[in-house]
Amino acid sequence: MTPALQLAAVSVTLGGRPVLREASLTVAPGEIVGVVGANGAGKTTLLRAALGLATLSAGEARLGGQPVSALSDAERAGLAGYLPQERRVAWNMPAWRIAALGAPHRPPAQAHRLALAALVDVGVGDLAARGARDMSGGERAKVLIARLLVTGAPLLIADEPAAGLDPHAALQVMEVLEVRARAGAAVLVTLHDLTLAARVCDRLAVMSEGKIISLAAPRVALAPETLAEAFALEGEILDTPAGRVLAARRANHGLP
Repeated sequence: MTPALQLAAVSVTLGGRPVLREASLTVAPGEIVGVVGANGAGKTTLLRAALGLATLSAGEARLGGQPVSALSDAERAGLAGYLPQERRVAWNMPAWRIAALGAPHRPPAQAHRLALAALVDVGVGDLAARGARDMSGGERAKVLIARLLVTGAPLLIADEPAAGLDPHAALQVMEVLEVRARAGAAVLVTLHDLTLAARVCDRLAVMSEGKIISLAAPRVALAPETLAEAFALEGEILDTPAGRVLAARRANHGLP
């Protein structure tokens, strides 16, 4: 089976400074891969490189087996849906209309139905007619996640989909993405919440200073030595009846 996404030794340089260094990663249909790391580790740049939105200084990115550099914008949109970290909405359109923008090439009635279903999935079905700028930040974030779902793309890429959401909503959104993966989509997300990442993702890519330093199942990827290197944390991932949780403290605990 052809991976939905392949990154082969990809590097990106911005302003003369390397921000992504020889990163290699695949995401297959049916799996969720999480990208975690401290602020500035290169997570967003990795997603942008995968989509052809960042100029590569080395390596190659492929979507659906095809070089990203050879794809038109329309072809890329058909292969990957993207939720950027920026959550700004310029116009106060009803939530369902914003969600329906994820399916611009479908008949309007079908796009409307898909939008309403996606809004229900992420927990804001009752707000379908409300203007997005009249919502809370968390509600608006859910609307934009619904727009990602409406694309129906074989690869869904989301930069911090849980940002700004309360714990219940964050779990709900990630479980919706998990359902899409189990139905055959490939999902790539960045997350700061390591407990959430360990619970939901099949594999985690841990980044530090532009490099992927660990790529494995969550308990292996977030081994104590990796937590120390990437996050300056002392701790480990524990299994509990409610799922995996991170038990950790700062490595310099007790110091400023």
